[in-house]
Amino acid sequence: MIISRRGLLLGALSLVAVGRAGAAEPPLPVPPGNRLAFDVVRNGSRIGGHFLDFVVSGDRLDVHIAVDLAIGIGPLTLFRYTHRARETWTAGQVQSIEARTNHDGTRHNLTMSRRANGFWVSGDKGSYLAPPETLPATHWNRRSLDGPMVNTETGVLMHPQIKDRGLETLMTASAIPLQARHFSLSGDVSLETWYDHSSRWVGLGFAGADGSKITYLLA
Repeated sequence: MIISRRGLLLGALSLVAVGRAGAAEPPLPVPPGNRLAFDVVRNGSRIGGHFLDFVVSGDRLDVHIAVDLAIGIGPLTLFRYTHRARETWTAGQVQSIEARTNHDGTRHNLTMSRRANGFWVSGDKGSYLAPPETLPATHWNRRSLDGPMVNTETGVLMHPQIKDRGLETLMTASAIPLQARHFSLSGDVSLETWYDHSSRWVGLGFAGADGSKITYLLA
């Protein structure tokens, strides 16, 4: 999910999973407690949260994603963003995703489902067949950096350039330091993302259209 220019937040809040058809997949990085939660901070002030809940049943995994953001002055809300998505995985491969977004009054719907020869994607730009290795851009799965991504707000297929910037110390929302590997994405999307030693997603950062600094702090 990428928040567009008119919403003051430009980048990718969305949300990605990766599975290459026909290949043996490593275990998915389901976090302890089956939940990830982030405070979303703009220029030092919290503007909302990003939450992922993982439901495991045998070899099936459902990932429920919720993003709620609001920017305002006092009691006046100037911008509001909500995003809901559900990914379904079996045997380590993503099978489908459904997403709906309310981008400050503009609504988007996306579906993505596995076919024999790829993924059928339906979004704002129409419908098309994406390559089998395509993953939704929902960030929680480190493997999403290995192939093309689908923007889960608009349905656009993206091929960003990835740069590994090595290990860094990252602070959580409660000011606890942790070691994480930093990756920069450029081209179709510009953002910074971090994963810990277990491939758990632990941070995100990007610039808003107005130059504001948007940061995800692990809660």
